[in-house]
Amino acid sequence: MSKRAATPPARVSPRHRIAVVVAAPEWPRRLRGAASVARKAARAALGAGRTRRAGEVSVVLADNRLSRRLNRTWRGKDKPTNVLSFSAADSAAPKAAPRLLGDVVIAGGVVAAEASAQGKRLSAHLTHLVVHGVLHLLGHDHERDADARRMEALEIRILRGLGVPNPYEAGPYEAGEAP
Repeated sequence: MSKRAATPPARVSPRHRIAVVVAAPEWPRRLRGAASVARKAARAALGAGRTRRAGEVSVVLADNRLSRRLNRTWRGKDKPTNVLSFSAADSAAPKAAPRLLGDVVIAGGVVAAEASAQGKRLSAHLTHLVVHGVLHLLGHDHERDADARRMEALEIRILRGLGVPNPYEAGPYEAGEAP
C-alpha cells in the first residue's frame, strides 16, 4: 500500500470528530484539496444525521486496489467499488466517550471514472459519496424502496446545502454548479 498521509481529525461540533486519511497518492493528483472536500462532506452528513451521541468517523481516500480487496473480503465481490462503509458497533464504550461510528472508504479510480462518465466534477461526486457513506454509518440504508427514497431525499438536502446539484437527476452538472 502507498504511504498514508493523515490529516488531523476535524471537530464538527463538540460532539463529532472526523479524520481523513489519504491512502493513495492519486487523490492529491486528481483533486487538489480532496481531504478538505471529504471532511466538509462528512461534517455536513453528521450534522444532518440522527445520532445523539458524540461520534468519530474516518474517511479513507483509497485506490482501486484497496477497494477491491476490502470489497472481496467483506462483501464477496471481487471488484473495486466507489464507496464502502464499515460501521463500528462499540456499544461497550462509556456513554460519555465519543462513539466510533466507523470508516468510509472511497476508491479514487472508480470515483474519477464515474464522475467523468456522468459529466460531473470530481469534487461533487466525492462529496456525494462521502455523504452517502456517512449516512450509512448513521443507520440509513436503501434496501427497501421507502428507505431508499428517505435516504436519497436526505442526501439531496445535504448536498444542496453544500452547493452540489441533485446527483439522482439525469444530465451532467453545469460548470460552476458543483464545488
